Amino acid sequence: MTGTEPVPHRSSEAGTDRTGRSTRIDTTKPHPARVYDWLLGGKDNYPVDEQLARHILKSDGGATRAARSNRWFMQRATRWLVREAGIRQFLDIGTGIPTEPNLHQIAQGAAPEARVVYVDNDPIVLAHAEALLRGTPQGTTEYIQADAREPAEILEQAGRVLDFGQPVALSLIALMHFIADEDGAYDLVGTLVDVLAPGSHLVLSAMTADFEPEDVRRGIEMYAAGGVTLVGRSHAEVGRFFKGLDLVEPGIVSVPDWHPELAEGETHLGDGPVSLYAGVARK
Repeated sequence: MTGTEPVPHRSSEAGTDRTGRSTRIDTTKPHPARVYDWLLGGKDNYPVDEQLARHILKSDGGATRAARSNRWFMQRATRWLVREAGIRQFLDIGTGIPTEPNLHQIAQGAAPEARVVYVDNDPIVLAHAEALLRGTPQGTTEYIQADAREPAEILEQAGRVLDFGQPVALSLIALMHFIADEDGAYDLVGTLVDVLAPGSHLVLSAMTADFEPEDVRRGIEMYAAGGVTLVGRSHAEVGRFFKGLDLVEPGIVSVPDWHPELAEGETHLGDGPVSLYAGVARK
């Protein structure tokens, strides 16, 4: 199965992964990765995901632009990390459903020896992991089925592929706005960053209500109705994730404004900021 083939719309698909974790796909409520897939024009989602995405678009017509701009930020940041920072190891948590080009394709396209570990807890992503593992012969790609709220498990498994004694790029793209402050969002990022070697980088994007407060408020309410936590953070609150790190220029900005000169294959979807902040910082 490749990342472009739709998954049948059954009520669930059951099984276990290699760690014994259930791989049941719950199609009774929306999942952020599948909603995101629909906004990106993908086919690996269910009616409940499409329904939420369409509701969001009715109140926020810029949601598609935000999703695509966020994806393009990941691509630009990966290019910068490989070309400018010399990074050859990537830990991407909250991977989502494969949408080409994936992170490993960009990283290994510039540095074939790059090592990439993907992490996600959605069984539908596991179903498409084969597409995520088609890397270069010189490099390594691996997929871990784990929850972002279990950093110790992630680090233990990722450590079998990555050398944490050498620089690693920790990628948390559009992930932390699904974890509330009271659920330990900042501690979680701190735990992950603490194990990284000097020269490592944190790559992060997160939703904000600074630009379109009413649209974001309605989006938060819609996700909550579907049983999904969503948090909009201010510029200063997003900045807390980078505490103790050296931000790369231009700092924390709306996703389209982070090194737009590195764009490849992006299309113009409108001017002005989108409701996602992004930044890259060095340890």
